[in-house]
Amino acid sequence: MLVFLLRRRCFSTTTTTPAFSNLYTKYSFTPPKSLDDQKPKTPNIRSQHSDRKKKPLYRPPSSLDRSGQNPIKSDLPFDFRFSYTESSPAVRPIGLREPKYSPFGPERVDRAWTGVCAPAVDPMAGKEEAEKLEAKRNKIRNMVQGQDLTNAERLALVQSCGKHKTKRQINLGRDGLTHNMLNDIHNNWKQAEAVRIKCMGVPTVDMKNVCTQLEDKAFGKIIHRHGGSLILYRGRNYNPKKRPVIPLMLWKPQEPVYPKLIKTTIEGLSIEETKEMRKKGLAVPALTKLAKNGYYGGLVPMIRDAFLVEELVRIDCRGLERKDYKKLGAKLRDLVPCILVTFEKEQIVIWRGKDYKPKEDGCFLVDRESFDQSGTNPGHESQPFQIELNSDDEK
Repeated sequence: MLVFLLRRRCFSTTTTTPAFSNLYTKYSFTPPKSLDDQKPKTPNIRSQHSDRKKKPLYRPPSSLDRSGQNPIKSDLPFDFRFSYTESSPAVRPIGLREPKYSPFGPERVDRAWTGVCAPAVDPMAGKEEAEKLEAKRNKIRNMVQGQDLTNAERLALVQSCGKHKTKRQINLGRDGLTHNMLNDIHNNWKQAEAVRIKCMGVPTVDMKNVCTQLEDKAFGKIIHRHGGSLILYRGRNYNPKKRPVIPLMLWKPQEPVYPKLIKTTIEGLSIEETKEMRKKGLAVPALTKLAKNGYYGGLVPMIRDAFLVEELVRIDCRGLERKDYKKLGAKLRDLVPCILVTFEKEQIVIWRGKDYKPKEDGCFLVDRESFDQSGTNPGHESQPFQIELNSDDEK
């Protein structure tokens, strides 16, 4: 029995050990060269090139990296703002929502960012510097525009910019005329003499302001307007190779903090009278319902007409964002003029006030402007816009 166990143990040890373990020690066996590995031994390449300099790691290009570059210098004679139509230098904010980080990037522009704009001159310089900038803008615009267009030339440009002729179009939305949009306008002027601009949303309440800012900041001329559709002409003496330097904003800056539009009590009324007016205003039938990204050019004359009969007017803004109808209310307060009552339940309720006097400039829907110069010579300066006060133009 003992012999059987010893044999079994020896068998198990010999089977578990590898076959090649005892060959060399017992038999001095060396494999022949034919069985040796035929693969040539490659030298260590890394050891040979160890003296070379290591390749630097790849860094993706960044617009914020301005190492070794000078800041962009722009000679445009106006303050850089995010939006030229939705912000006014006359209205001063009461605070900022973020530090004064320049949206152009660090050290990319030779102008300091104040949190609201990048001024062209020192803000403490006074009115004289502002008047010089305005005179410089008018001079540049007159040089670029040159001789006025004849009616035949204007009609040819209007037809070439029609929807059936070209798809080139710049959309002007809730932010209005933004700073980067000026660059888009000049890019379109490389290919064509005029560009079509479609205005939508809140800025269309004051189309006069939109047209003024477009001509003032882009140095162009509006040769056609129908509703929210504009055609902006670049000018006879425009040279694309000498276009102004427009530094681009890399992100949208935070809007500053402005005073509240709706106060606790309306001026001239008590707290109870204010609460009663707000309840009454929400129960008044809606004058109109605003569509999202629609054209609101006829809203101001419509409200002026309603104030001849009604004391309170309600505008249904369901579907619009809250910041949109708040901007709308701020514009109506200055354009109508009127007193804001409430923004509750996605409604704009406005009051005409105690001593309301209707304006003399009409209660008609201004939808189209005529730019014909039948009574003027081509060499003379263009006459002011003649507004056609026909309500049938909107159909």
